[in-house]
Amino acid sequence: MLFLTAQEGDDSNFDPTSYFFGFMGAASALVFANLGSAYGTAKSGVGICSMGVLKPELIMKSVIPVVMAGILGIYGFIVSVLLGQNITPDKFTNIEKTGDEFYKGYAYLAAGLCCGFSSLAAGLAIGIVGDAGVRANAQQDRIFVGMILILIFGEALGLYGLIVALILSQG
Repeated sequence: MLFLTAQEGDDSNFDPTSYFFGFMGAASALVFANLGSAYGTAKSGVGICSMGVLKPELIMKSVIPVVMAGILGIYGFIVSVLLGQNITPDKFTNIEKTGDEFYKGYAYLAAGLCCGFSSLAAGLAIGIVGDAGVRANAQQDRIFVGMILILIFGEALGLYGLIVALILSQG
């Protein structure tokens, strides 16, 4: 895509940096969301393994934090695919006024960062709560509902980032 500068030589308003910012947004959404997903999965998995030694019958019930952390990676995947499909030469060069191509590039960067960093924060919350929650659930059964509620609020952070990213990518 960056080789378009040779083809667009007659257009004095064309600048390939808008592509750079757009693709950085797509990459940021996927990379940071997967970092949060990986951390949440790993941290919760450690708690499940530790708890499973004492109470192996609770292992399947304790997989919920791992599933919730995995969903964060899907958020980043959705946003990066949507942004990647919107970064095309016709959408960046057929503009109505000067500066619109920069607006789109910056909007896609902001969308990717919103989704990526929100999912990273959610993954940190899910990992820490999941680790402590499954260990505590092995000792006291009544903690399970409270742990699930806290995990839902942690997951909501990633969902907020996804919603804002979708709104920004439509601009």
